[in-house]
Amino acid sequence: MKHLPNLITAARLILTALLAVLLMLEQTKVLAVFCCLLFTIAAVTDLLDGYVARRYGAVSNLGKLIDPLADKLLVATALIMLIPLNRLPAWIALLILSRELLVTGLRGIASSAGIVVAASGLGKLKSITQYVGLGVLIFPLGVLPIPFLHQIGMVLVYIALVLTLWSGVDYFYRLRLVFLPEEGGQS
Repeated sequence: MKHLPNLITAARLILTALLAVLLMLEQTKVLAVFCCLLFTIAAVTDLLDGYVARRYGAVSNLGKLIDPLADKLLVATALIMLIPLNRLPAWIALLILSRELLVTGLRGIASSAGIVVAASGLGKLKSITQYVGLGVLIFPLGVLPIPFLHQIGMVLVYIALVLTLWSGVDYFYRLRLVFLPEEGGQS
């Protein structure tokens, strides 16, 4: 059980690489449904590895490093690969990826200063909304008789964008002491 969370995270990395390759291929309905299923399984592993790590006391330094990295790679892969499929505007991907890189860098600086900031409820809501919205956008048009399915996916991605930016501001606020001098002190 000790290594199971890291194995689950490693599986997410493998699924993400496979997803990137499959989304580069010409999208048939069957392939797109498979890509959506693959993305969904990878997203569920994000919830599963953390649960297993906490439940069995198998939290590790390696897990603390690769879990958020695997999460961000999965989201980045979906965002980037949806652009050439004309299912997502590039500016949305740019804003979301910029926030993810900035927060990751900030968390790294904070960690080197001995400050650990756990994921907030807002951050978790952001991740779930990203996963659902991106999953809907990966799903092929015309397979389900749900009108406006991709418009629903875009609304979810816009909500995820707002949550992404909001949680980014929240992280910067919570970690402001890492990069701002204390009041009354030397800068």
